[in-house]
Amino acid sequence: MTARIDMLWPDPRETLSDDALVEALAVAGPTVRMNFVSSIDGSATHEGRSGGLSGAADKRHFELLRRVTDVVLVGAGTVRDEGYGPMRVSDASADWRERHGMPRHPVFAIVTGRLDLDPSSPIFTDAPVRPIVVTTARADATAFAGVADVVAVGDEHVDLAGALATIRGMGHAQVLGEGGPSLFGSLLAADLVDELCLTVSPTLEAGDGPRIAHGSVPTAHGMHLGHVLRGGDELLLRYTR
Repeated sequence: MTARIDMLWPDPRETLSDDALVEALAVAGPTVRMNFVSSIDGSATHEGRSGGLSGAADKRHFELLRRVTDVVLVGAGTVRDEGYGPMRVSDASADWRERHGMPRHPVFAIVTGRLDLDPSSPIFTDAPVRPIVVTTARADATAFAGVADVVAVGDEHVDLAGALATIRGMGHAQVLGEGGPSLFGSLLAADLVDELCLTVSPTLEAGDGPRIAHGSVPTAHGMHLGHVLRGGDELLLRYTR
């Protein structure tokens, strides 16, 4: 059974359909949207993984965020820690995308300064759409030439602004960032984040779990509350620039 999601604000409605939720996520123009989950007390992980915080409503919303995006952008560390496989959406999402003139699956873009990925991984060999590897100009990406489109920008560190410009030049306007905290922090430092979708998981984790963003930024980023959804005891918040 699909998890029920209600809108609490700004337009209170009960039991939103997938189409209604997708409409609430619609944007005009190129966008970098981040998606994270956090416990009530601010931990981004449960037993070392963000997936441990995700409930039924968050999983439904997670799928719909992927439904409407062109590219899913993830750091290599998160790909390993969270056990990512080939980037595929559900059959319902793939059918929706096809009806709306999109490829059936979004592109998987992996950010890695050290290229510490296995080109023979199913992430590449079983991908329904050719992935993108975002790395530095100094990295030797020869091994990935046959399995991914390589975007090499920056010398010591990946130039995320340059990477996004290149990705958009490939025709991908909507980018969904799924982590991890270091990539989120780097995007914030470069002032590249347009939206944050944050699920508040109804747990108190304590411990020393990470925040959703690491690093420092020159100034705090003010955001506006876009909407508030509720799925059981989970809150699903959308913030925009």
